Amino acid sequence: MTRTAEKIDALVSEDASMADALETVREEADANGGEVEWADVRGDLTSGQWGRLIEKGVLVDGDEGFEIADREAFDEALDGDGETAIPDVDIDEEASKWSQWDKVAGVTALLFMVGYWFNSVRDTVGAVIDVALGPLDAVLPFYAVILAVAMLTGLYSTLLQANLMNTERIAKYQERMQAMQEKRKDVEERKKAAEERGASDAEIERLENEMDRVQEEQMEAMAENLGMFKEQFRPMVWIMLFTIPLFLWMYWKIHSTGPQTVEETVVMPLIGTTDWSADVFGPLRAWIVWYFLCSMGFTQLLRKSLNIDMSPSTT
Repeated sequence: MTRTAEKIDALVSEDASMADALETVREEADANGGEVEWADVRGDLTSGQWGRLIEKGVLVDGDEGFEIADREAFDEALDGDGETAIPDVDIDEEASKWSQWDKVAGVTALLFMVGYWFNSVRDTVGAVIDVALGPLDAVLPFYAVILAVAMLTGLYSTLLQANLMNTERIAKYQERMQAMQEKRKDVEERKKAAEERGASDAEIERLENEMDRVQEEQMEAMAENLGMFKEQFRPMVWIMLFTIPLFLWMYWKIHSTGPQTVEETVVMPLIGTTDWSADVFGPLRAWIVWYFLCSMGFTQLLRKSLNIDMSPSTT
């Protein structure tokens, strides 16, 4: 966008009535060979509006009066025939695509989830994981075992998110979405102001056309913004791949009746003595609540200690 078009957009944003003033200036300039004088427009413009046009450099000295500095940019900004003023955000769409290994991890994680409904799958996964965690369970009470599992999952979750999720690229997606939302809001406000002051049908139609263009670009961007969700969900796939088997193992330990069964009760803060399989917060069972409390606390501590910030930030 040229400087003249930017100045016109700024003037109209500051004062919606400037759109009519600019249209009047253009009509008088066309009628007078490209130049316009104060006497030609004083009936339609205020002295303040005229002064702002000169101050901003939209009107410059001509042979006998004033002329439009950049007529092509002036028409483009006034008629809305150019591209919508959306900041150019450089996003590498290819970089957001999942690799073959990401897809394999996602499919495998879904297969593990079947274990929540089929005992045979859960028992198989639980028995395999018990080879590694069984010795730990043999020397520690089960609440400490869950704490250790929560620390482990918090550690690799933080590292996976830090290495697999590009926060700068996500910030660019969000920057583009925010710019489009602001542009749409700006056009809506200008259209509302134009309707309230009884603007000409031509101006209302121009603003409606501009609104249609913004909506079209938003629809196009929504398809492109799928890359942002892929970027955010990519580390989650790997986290689920490693976490679901651990959940199945804890579920297997608590609900099975074999020799691997853990102690049935536990004393929890604010709850007191309860069974591991008891519902303590709605459908959430005691062992799940204890796991999430341990996991969230350790994950936050780990991110602080490693100075890892996963929130996207725009500059």
